[in-house]
Amino acid sequence: MSEIPGWVKALKPSGPQGSELLEHERNKSNIDVDQLSTFLFTREGMERKKRILDILQKEKVFDKSQNYFAGRIDRFETALARAKRLSQLQDAHNWTQDDKMVANDLISEPGPYGLHEGMYLITLRDQGNAEQHEKFLKPAQAYRHIGCYAQTELGHGSNVRGLETTATWNPEDQTFTIHSPHLTASKWWIGSLGRTANHAVVMAQLIIGGKSMGPHPFVVQIRDLKTHQPLPNIYVGDIGPKFGYNTMDNGFLLFNHVKVPHISMLARFSSVDPKTNRYVRPASPSLVYGTLTWVRSTIVMQAGGVLARGVTIATRYAAVRRQFQDRDAPEWEQGENQVINYTTVQIRLLPLLATTFALHFTGKGMMALYAANQKKMSQSANSGDSKRGAGPEETHSGSDLLADLHATSCGLKSLASSTAVEGLEMCRRACGGHGYSSFSGIGPWYADYLPTATWEGDNYMLTQQVARYLLKSARTVLKGGEPTNDTTSILSYFLKRQDQGAAFDILGSDSDLVSAFAWRASFLTFEALRHRDEQKKAWNDLLVDFYRLSRAHAQYIVVKNFYETLQAPTSELSSETLAIMHKLFRLYALHTLESEASEFYTSAAVTVRQIQLARTNAVMNLLTEIRPHALRLVDAWDFPDWQLDSSLGRKDGKVYEDMFHRAAELNPLNRVTINPYPDSPILFQNNDSASLKSKL
Repeated sequence: MSEIPGWVKALKPSGPQGSELLEHERNKSNIDVDQLSTFLFTREGMERKKRILDILQKEKVFDKSQNYFAGRIDRFETALARAKRLSQLQDAHNWTQDDKMVANDLISEPGPYGLHEGMYLITLRDQGNAEQHEKFLKPAQAYRHIGCYAQTELGHGSNVRGLETTATWNPEDQTFTIHSPHLTASKWWIGSLGRTANHAVVMAQLIIGGKSMGPHPFVVQIRDLKTHQPLPNIYVGDIGPKFGYNTMDNGFLLFNHVKVPHISMLARFSSVDPKTNRYVRPASPSLVYGTLTWVRSTIVMQAGGVLARGVTIATRYAAVRRQFQDRDAPEWEQGENQVINYTTVQIRLLPLLATTFALHFTGKGMMALYAANQKKMSQSANSGDSKRGAGPEETHSGSDLLADLHATSCGLKSLASSTAVEGLEMCRRACGGHGYSSFSGIGPWYADYLPTATWEGDNYMLTQQVARYLLKSARTVLKGGEPTNDTTSILSYFLKRQDQGAAFDILGSDSDLVSAFAWRASFLTFEALRHRDEQKKAWNDLLVDFYRLSRAHAQYIVVKNFYETLQAPTSELSSETLAIMHKLFRLYALHTLESEASEFYTSAAVTVRQIQLARTNAVMNLLTEIRPHALRLVDAWDFPDWQLDSSLGRKDGKVYEDMFHRAAELNPLNRVTINPYPDSPILFQNNDSASLKSKL
């Protein structure tokens, strides 16, 4: 393809220009963007991002101009180069873990070291003893060992207790034999395993004297540290291309009677005594799954920002894009209407905008809860019965150590990641035809985020864990137990008031709005308990009810966190900005309530008339009131253009110029001249696409 003619370069989009439209939009609002950003991320966090962004942008390896054009092998090669350079920069600039996380967010692609940093190191740290920290954690922290977390198998994902890989204790030489007895025992989907990792934490069924003790973590070397070739009797490789996430080498792994030493079993919470060959049980079986709890908590924390990317892009583009003329506009207002002015666009984007803040504040609460429970997990010596059946229901729990954290992380992970996934697709569709282009920045981001709805606990399966916890809490309340946490408090309140009714003023009182969500969740809990304990319904027959119950409980937690964040005394926000945040709270809560109207009505939390008014008056009025502030609200998320990598979401509004630049000048296919005739064996008459890549 020849160089772009000068007359093409001189063309501009028809007016008004995108930059003019966005400037006009921002001038409609008096929200202090910097102030709100500081409230969300702290001044230190914002300065950290700017400092790290300046470093990354100067590095040639992080150039993003070919990201949307490269094939899988090229993308993985680039991702590996970036991962190595990032590790070097971390050492050179003495970055903290927080610094590294910010750098990863800015680069915005899964990297080959992702599972090493996100799960392998965490598992070694949290589940290894001092001796194992010395042997495994230190070389992993120095990147002499590159690890992954090998739990999911070809035949088992959500059902961890059903894993087929075995680790058999050998008393004669004090070793374990790691073995894959079936094809379905192959570890599968394991990030960083396909080509990168040389070690793995392998979750395997511990077998002692022919008896299974359940899944436990074992550190296993899988590749030679010099040649990087698989060790004997280990078969490992990449599982192939995926819907997204193709910069990550998700892998498979099979063992053929591989022996590992006694120290390989991570032994902070459970172990095998090499002298007596006896199994030392953990204080709580839940401790073995500490890594997954941490990852789920992190997913909740990140969900708001994940969704905010799509909302930022779609909102900015909706302000630039003009389609049709408003039928009711005055005659003197000529020209096409901004898409963001259409209520069918507002009802899709503005509740999602409110959701980003709701999830962000909930994520902060989730991580605080995790940190608090880490201390308890380390100090507690719970003396209760630690036995637990293989089924999904635990009627008489012997350990409450992590119950609240586990249930909260499961319920919020399910709700938050599903909300982000569905919201990103909503944003993409709201962008119209251009939303289908990779240049929108939404589709590729959606494809990379999508597996979050499945991994670390399938979003439907996880809801059983929440239901089990809520049923157990309800049984405690029915027996007259005193409330010990927020869950038992709202259940106790419901039990005392259920015959009187609720009569919550959801349209006039924010606290009543929160109470309505608590009432609905409590009602569904006792309904599920009645079906289970009184009517003796099978667990499987109640799974749909449990999903709804978990969703209701998680939505209550989100609403409560949003409300309490705004109630806390703060001088960080101006009265004008705080007022808008309260409107965002009400929009999120009322739009959610209206979407789940049948459950709120059935539980008697609200009346039919309240639901009608919420739908026709309150929500629509809130859209009108929030609309002028939309641009400044998404600006507060402080996404650099380099991070978004989006034509549609450019902060300066130069949408069409950027799309054309990427298509005409950065697209390597336009440097290929083909032979189109079917009678010729020649496919490409010339291919200059490599020259474009070499210039970058």
